Amino acid sequence: MRDILLDTCVWSDWYDVAKNTYIIKKLEREQDIRIYLSAVTLGELQYGFDVLSQREKQELGDVIEFVHGQGPTIVEINRHVAREYGRIRAKLFDRFAPNEKKRKGLRPEQLRDPVTSLELGIQENDLWIAAQAITYDLILVTNDKLKRIREVVGDELHIENWAAEKP
Repeated sequence: MRDILLDTCVWSDWYDVAKNTYIIKKLEREQDIRIYLSAVTLGELQYGFDVLSQREKQELGDVIEFVHGQGPTIVEINRHVAREYGRIRAKLFDRFAPNEKKRKGLRPEQLRDPVTSLELGIQENDLWIAAQAITYDLILVTNDKLKRIREVVGDELHIENWAAEKP
């Protein structure tokens, strides 16, 4: 049994008939798959829904209904995921933060995030999703590069890009 965590972009592609061919073919070839859905992805979908026009809301509402209809297991954020998130973000900070922003020797009450995700070259939600995949030993299926996250976690994060595979 392969346990996979589908990223938001893959869920969107799966719903989109013009783009879903690669997902359908992969699922047909590998029927022994359990699908997981990040609570972060649910948040991204809800955010999209809440900022859209009424016409667009119907379409995204259909996507959300489709996602739930696939019956994925929801992966929540808990203290274990939070610990992994913090560990990865610290590695990103050590490696990619501008030198003038690095803070060493501070007391805990002085700590605050001195570097934005933009400065680290990451998407914050991708970091949470990667932390969930590592924590629960899930294969993250995404079309995103996640270059900097991959650089600091190496083989700890198992990623597949089904869109890049030839059917």
